[in-house]
Amino acid sequence: MLLKQRNNKKNSKAIILIQNLKKIAKGKGPDKFLVDELIESGESWAYLKNENGIKILVKENDMTDEAFRIVGHDIFHFLKEKVAEADIEGAKAKLLPFLEGLMLSSYLFDRFLTKKPSLKVKFNCVYCPEEINSLHKEELINVTDAVFWARDMVNLPVSHLNAEQFSQQISELLSPLGVRVDILEKSKIEALKMGGLLSVNKGSIDPPTFTIAEYKPEGHKNKKPIILIGKGVVYDTGGLSLKPTPGSMDCMKSDMAGAAAVIGALCLAAKQKIKLHIVALIPATDNRPGMNAYTPGDVITMFNGTTVEVLNTDAEGRMILADALSYSEKYKPELVIDAATLTGAAVRAIGTHAAIVMGNAKDEVFDKLEKAGVQTHERVVRFPFWEEYKEDMKSKIADLKNIGGPNGGMISAGKFLETFVKAPYVHMDVAGPTWLDAKENYKGVSGTGYGVRLLYHFLKNY
Repeated sequence: MLLKQRNNKKNSKAIILIQNLKKIAKGKGPDKFLVDELIESGESWAYLKNENGIKILVKENDMTDEAFRIVGHDIFHFLKEKVAEADIEGAKAKLLPFLEGLMLSSYLFDRFLTKKPSLKVKFNCVYCPEEINSLHKEELINVTDAVFWARDMVNLPVSHLNAEQFSQQISELLSPLGVRVDILEKSKIEALKMGGLLSVNKGSIDPPTFTIAEYKPEGHKNKKPIILIGKGVVYDTGGLSLKPTPGSMDCMKSDMAGAAAVIGALCLAAKQKIKLHIVALIPATDNRPGMNAYTPGDVITMFNGTTVEVLNTDAEGRMILADALSYSEKYKPELVIDAATLTGAAVRAIGTHAAIVMGNAKDEVFDKLEKAGVQTHERVVRFPFWEEYKEDMKSKIADLKNIGGPNGGMISAGKFLETFVKAPYVHMDVAGPTWLDAKENYKGVSGTGYGVRLLYHFLKNY
């Protein structure tokens, strides 16, 4: 997707011409509309033709930003199907979300198609109102690229993205941006005694990795870093507690969507030069029932010395996250946020339209996260985090067990994780919105890239 300033209209293959409709509303220059032939009209846009070619008119109204993103999606597909070149005119007040929706709609995962789609639309912004400057356009491009990277990672099958390959992809993305990336291999993970990550990995022939990505710009505003932790299970069979529902493994390449979101947000923070010290921690492995797989009944000693009784090997995400949360204490952070496709309970509770958040951080942190969610339409719903839920995670033979009772599983899982972190903590269960079985406007189908824009705007406004 290309969005840049262009002055030579004749050289553009597909053109977005963005003008200020308020001038027209005031009666300045209305003659240009007299020769327009209305071909088709929607509630918020119209498809017109005149002697100069095709024009898409985005109608000026009081719709929400999200509605304008969806208009952008509709117009993208309209243009792609009907015309090779068009001018687009829109109200400047909603121009950015409109362009965001249009650009995000252009995603195509065609890596494994032997016959690639012939149409590749490129958008060149030949004119923007003064309020939309080069920095806005650069941010739009960077956001699109980061979301597309996250979608690619989620959509790649484990045959092309095991833990080592995922870590390498992270390094290739972040290292050129001045982010320090250290990839801990299995021998180092063993030396650190990360029992949770190692136990989940025991059923796989592919080794685990633990990736540390540190962005520390000059003049950063926070004395203590913000830690972002992403669940990096590149494929989840459930282990020996094999997933019982038919078809429930079909999308389990997406079980690293939390890690993809965290890294995408960090990539944006670095590209946009946000003055925050941020560290991302990504424990990565697949979860399989082979080799010497860990079993229900095992007792695992975690990185911080806590013992955990394993009652279900499909509750693996919390096992690897626990080690990362404990490791984060090394940085003495001011805030720790994890993102994980952790529980089916979260999906059953609120579906795919939002993520569930909980934790012990101050209310103002959650307020900022919720505000970022409204801004991006990557919404979050805060759940209670009462101590009573921790009772479900107590074991009779170890300090904790890795699964609670039949109810409130997304909260008891969060309480389990809380015991491994000392800093103010936010847990995000993103199991619902990171994967879609059916296409949904600019979010597409399969991996959505949910969380990249949410976390970026949270950090931007922190």
